[in-house]
Amino acid sequence: MPSGALYLSEHAVLCVSDLHLGKSERIARRSGVMLPPYEVQETLQKLEADIIATQPRQVICLGDSFDDLDAANSLDEDARLWLTRLQAGKSWVWIEGNHDPGPIDLGGTHRAQMMIGTLMFRHIATAERAEVSGHYHPKHRVAGRSRPAFLCDEHRLILPAYGAYTGGLSSHTADLRKHFSGQVIAILTGHKAIPVPV
Repeated sequence: MPSGALYLSEHAVLCVSDLHLGKSERIARRSGVMLPPYEVQETLQKLEADIIATQPRQVICLGDSFDDLDAANSLDEDARLWLTRLQAGKSWVWIEGNHDPGPIDLGGTHRAQMMIGTLMFRHIATAERAEVSGHYHPKHRVAGRSRPAFLCDEHRLILPAYGAYTGGLSSHTADLRKHFSGQVIAILTGHKAIPVPV
């Protein structure tokens, strides 16, 4: 989807990765640097719009949903209620990430990874085939402009970061390219999802 979410219509599954909710709170707590505290609201608004558009039966948050476990526990009541409303009537899965490696008290189920059909969903890519992951926050540059992007080949798909306060890693870096072989496609996010060869 142009937002950076993945929708599997045949399974009615919406998948997002790297929301990093609470990043501004975590930065303030650790460094004293104050950022505008709106990333949780902006990210949840985007997620709500995608849920309304797709009407999924299941939502998978593919790791690093929170910037750390303290950020998950520090969400204000409005954000907690918002998440509860988004979860209503859906199977909600929190995949563990490197920033949020444990259960959180926000509803849903918690898993290290999960299979849907022949696809394995996990936070960090491995050497397996038929894999959907996140973690790297891929971006791709076209005409001098860098945009968050899905990266895929015939074996795997790496999702862009979905959160409002997330950076990105160039699609050309060795850390990303080592996961792909053959033709790699970047699907740029924005107003439209645009596939381009890497």
